[in-house]
Amino acid sequence: MKKVATKHLAVIGAGWAGCAAAVEATRAGHHVTVFEASRTPGGRARRVDVAHDGQTLALDNGQHILIGAYSETLKLMADVGVNVPASLHRMPLTLQFPDGSGLKLPRLPAPVDALIGILRAKGWSWADRFSLLKTATQWRLRKFQCPPHQSVADLCSKVSPRIMATLIKPLCVSALNTPADRASGQVFLRVLRDSLFAASGGSDLLLPRVDLSALLPNAALAWLTARGGEAQLGTRVQSITPEGDNSWQLGGAENVALGTFDSVILACPPSDAMRLVQSTSLPNDAWLAQTQALQYEAIATVYALVPGRPLAEPMLALVSSPTYPAQFVFDRGQLNGPEGLLAFVVSASQPGSAELTRQVAAQAKDQLGISNLHILQTVVEKRATFACTPGLQRPAQVIAPGLLACGDYVDGPYPATLEGAVRSGLQAASLL
Repeated sequence: MKKVATKHLAVIGAGWAGCAAAVEATRAGHHVTVFEASRTPGGRARRVDVAHDGQTLALDNGQHILIGAYSETLKLMADVGVNVPASLHRMPLTLQFPDGSGLKLPRLPAPVDALIGILRAKGWSWADRFSLLKTATQWRLRKFQCPPHQSVADLCSKVSPRIMATLIKPLCVSALNTPADRASGQVFLRVLRDSLFAASGGSDLLLPRVDLSALLPNAALAWLTARGGEAQLGTRVQSITPEGDNSWQLGGAENVALGTFDSVILACPPSDAMRLVQSTSLPNDAWLAQTQALQYEAIATVYALVPGRPLAEPMLALVSSPTYPAQFVFDRGQLNGPEGLLAFVVSASQPGSAELTRQVAAQAKDQLGISNLHILQTVVEKRATFACTPGLQRPAQVIAPGLLACGDYVDGPYPATLEGAVRSGLQAASLL
């Protein structure tokens, strides 16, 4: 095997992509320093502490779902010492509503589980089932390919209205965080292929039992520092200056020098990455233009407490509308959290947090019969993901020799998911 020359690498950002890049680069023999502006690692999937009744509740800045097909994420978690079975509640793909209607797959090999689940789905007529099976068969015959500018709504135009409302739209907004009429049909097909029609268990839902920082970032940084790497939390990188042909000088607040590095991986949000690329004064107009052109979708999470065990399942789908915006609700009490803690998730959210909270409370009363919600906090990530639209051109990973970008927004096969972020980080490290 060819020996890799050791580099002193800076990874800017300790989100899931940055942690993956740091671990992979360390395994390749490089010395890695991670810079993170926040004191809590995880980026847009991190712990958020909320005070309640004299105690601190460890919540998250968004309720993320992993699936069994997230092979690289699950492998990385195990590699850095996370007890994966204890940290994730595994259940077959379930998109059931409070009245018991909807899809629930049995534990059978793929794709038999999907077929049996469709045939047994409650609240669907035989015409509904036939429309879905016929459409899914056509997807398989076309090898899960469609014209690049086709939306999910167009792709699924032949399924019944009930299937569109109770399956396609919830799946689309949970996987792509983009409404079906604006979401990329090709990316949606890729997600379906890898989850429902590939390895058995690929469509399983993996619901976190620990906070999102504990799920990977904390363990990854501990693994890194145990092997001689460094993690500088609470340190914002303000500038990157090229020095000669082979090194980069990083500057912090008040022009404090943060060190000289052979290579830099930008694992920060797109806006910060653009700012740092511009600080290099190198010609990167094409990369900056593609990054600037990205549009974003928000995700809001409304946390609330109710007495007892409010839900029959750890997760339920909700009937979403302009006035009832939540698509899912999670019972965190069934996921090692405080009893009665609910998390209402509003993907591709629009209203301000006050109006959103009022709408979710009304939705809980109407659809769940819960009228005594005690709202803890509404967390809104205004730029949670990029809008995964048809034909979207995403920026490349290589910006300049020795300067790379990683994150769920850079060019890759997956939408803005944890798996997309991890794969991007691994790929960036392999390109050093």
